Amino acid sequence: MKYAVILPDGAADEPLPQLEGRTPLEAAQVPNMDWVALHGRLGRAVTVPDGFIPGTDVATLTLFGYDPAKYYSGRAPLEAAARGLSARADELIFRCNFVTILDGRMKDFTAGHIAQSEVDQLIPSLNETFAGEPLRFHAGVSYRNLLILGQAQDMQVKCAPPHDIPDQPVTQHRPQGAGAERLEAIMQRAAGMLADHPVNQARRRAGRDPVTHIWLWGQGKPTRLDPFAQRFGCRGVVITAVDIIRGLGVCMGMQLIEVPGATGYIDTNYAGKRDAALAALDQYDMVVVHVEAADEAGHLGDAGEKIKALERIDEYIVGPVLQKLRRGERWRMLVAPDHPTPVSTKAHSAVPPLFAYAGTGVDAVEQLPFHDAAARLSRLFIDPGHLLMGQFIRPT
Repeated sequence: MKYAVILPDGAADEPLPQLEGRTPLEAAQVPNMDWVALHGRLGRAVTVPDGFIPGTDVATLTLFGYDPAKYYSGRAPLEAAARGLSARADELIFRCNFVTILDGRMKDFTAGHIAQSEVDQLIPSLNETFAGEPLRFHAGVSYRNLLILGQAQDMQVKCAPPHDIPDQPVTQHRPQGAGAERLEAIMQRAAGMLADHPVNQARRRAGRDPVTHIWLWGQGKPTRLDPFAQRFGCRGVVITAVDIIRGLGVCMGMQLIEVPGATGYIDTNYAGKRDAALAALDQYDMVVVHVEAADEAGHLGDAGEKIKALERIDEYIVGPVLQKLRRGERWRMLVAPDHPTPVSTKAHSAVPPLFAYAGTGVDAVEQLPFHDAAARLSRLFIDPGHLLMGQFIRPT
């Protein structure tokens, strides 16, 4: 059996007035996703259990078949795993965003999708600023970076994801709990270093907003997962541009395929991901393709860009992979957004997103297209959502 899992991050949404009451998926031309839904099962799944913050980490862990209540330890440790980083018993791993805060509000949680060349200057400067102290910054991709903080064994801190507070006053979302003052001090000291850094001098000369702060969140200890092949009996490969999914792949024992030009943004290399997926199907039992673009468009509040992202995913990835699978004897495909990223709020939502799967041994039941409103008509509702992977992959 060959399996393909397509993860259009943040693709689910809510009806929008500018789309005449439709969601982006309803407005988009996605004939291949529709084919999967029309010829298989369409439903919804609880990917963010009660008590968890809606995010790619928790929701994708759920989609891969792991109960977050048992396996989740934080977003940053998963990203650290993608970079081969770990932590001692007294250390916590934090996600470190470069952000732009103006007039006390979170103007941009990506600092204008900061260029890697800028990151490669700022991270060493941060480490110089905190030289000799029990902490170390590590560069990631664009705004997505890491901090490993020592002497943190007694910290019990809660931190807000910056992408969930667009345009909001940051004073309402500061770290809370034991250790919050320490994090605040680190962020304020970093802001002082950033203020006149050469990177910001160049940005101001170019008419761009500065990188004003770092934002620490997503903390946790190293993650340990049971191998996916051991749980589900198939070897998998992951194709993605973002470290959170890479880290999940590493922790599950899956292989990673790097695609040149895959950015984790709306300008990603769709064709490159397609080619990598088609080649990987010849070698692996399961190919997982994650695309961040729809999520980023949601965070931008741009319905038109989200529709374009969905149509590109459908044309460049879902269609070719589906065609190749259908030429084989035994196959299944699952298309599953991790969570909604509504254009109207620009933030993640815990509302159960839609999914669809089709293939060998799967009956066409709902016979509805792949969009949010159709999925709400289905009686197929999986709660807890981590049971979905087993239902999708079970042998026939």
